[in-house]
Amino acid sequence: MTSRGEGSTSRLIQLCLGYFVFYVITGVTVKYFLSTEPGRPGLHGIEFLVYSTAGGSFIATSVVLVLRWYRIQAETRALYYIIPSGICTAVVIPTTTLMYTLPISVMVAMVIMRGSVIVISRAVDAIQIKQGILHKAVYWQENVAVIFALVAVATHMVIGNAGGGKFDFLHNAAAVTILGSYIAAYSVRIYIMNFYKNTRPKGAKQDNKGFYAVEQLAASATLLLVTALVFFSPELFGATGERVMYFRGAIAEPKTTWFTASLAGMAFGVVSFFSVFIFMFKGRTATFAGLVNRLTSLIAGTASTLWFAAFYGGKLPKLQDWVSLAFILVAVGFLTMAERRRAAELAAAPAG
Repeated sequence: MTSRGEGSTSRLIQLCLGYFVFYVITGVTVKYFLSTEPGRPGLHGIEFLVYSTAGGSFIATSVVLVLRWYRIQAETRALYYIIPSGICTAVVIPTTTLMYTLPISVMVAMVIMRGSVIVISRAVDAIQIKQGILHKAVYWQENVAVIFALVAVATHMVIGNAGGGKFDFLHNAAAVTILGSYIAAYSVRIYIMNFYKNTRPKGAKQDNKGFYAVEQLAASATLLLVTALVFFSPELFGATGERVMYFRGAIAEPKTTWFTASLAGMAFGVVSFFSVFIFMFKGRTATFAGLVNRLTSLIAGTASTLWFAAFYGGKLPKLQDWVSLAFILVAVGFLTMAERRRAAELAAAPAG
């Protein structure tokens, strides 16, 4: 195993940097396009969802088709569970954007979603170890990192509520539905990702690009089908509902900023590459990969909040944001120790 090859620490860092950069761009553009300040687009959350999802899906699907990643190097039966993973992705994509459209900061939205996925990742490892699918141990450093990551989430809940926040997340039906759908879809998706990764026959290629391609094509097909159903059969989703009306209106009478909003959505499409490749990083547990993925985006949340405040007049991070970030950095420290152990373990393992 080389220091720069597949499964190396340097490759992991490269993926994290790419993920960080494009997630910062995503966080900033969401708030910019939803801003009602003079001279800003002032799009409704659903309108931005339509345009940004179209842009993100376009760039992701285009890469998959042009580079022919869809020629997956895996047994045929793998398609039977990768396609459902793609359907779950079709749920994750819009619910992620919808979380950002709620009246909470980008940082809070990221903390809530990422904290949920961290718990899911640890649970998946526990389940697959019990099933005999995962044969690696979860290091104690990874478990400690999970604890600090969850403390970071709790910090936002405790300090944020103590500050008398105006938005009661747990008693808002839309917020609970969005988060519940996000968690359910991600639970199935992370299990499938790790099932694929942990069941590769010895010496067989772990074709992450192929997995991504099949998943993305299934996700795009699902999103296209649901879009058609909402547009042509709105009665199935509540024809007079505000969200349905904005959804159909965004397509029937597109806003003048639809193209630039779609371009902005392409950043989220690029994020999806880095996200999947980190989740499925070779030789790592779901706990470790999930933590790396989510903590990178949490740090990106602080960066995007600072960027929006510096250049677009947004609000600076609050006390709970900084306290949460401190716990996140502690978690990163434990992950670094775990990565050193895992890299040494992989280097000592026989090739094959």
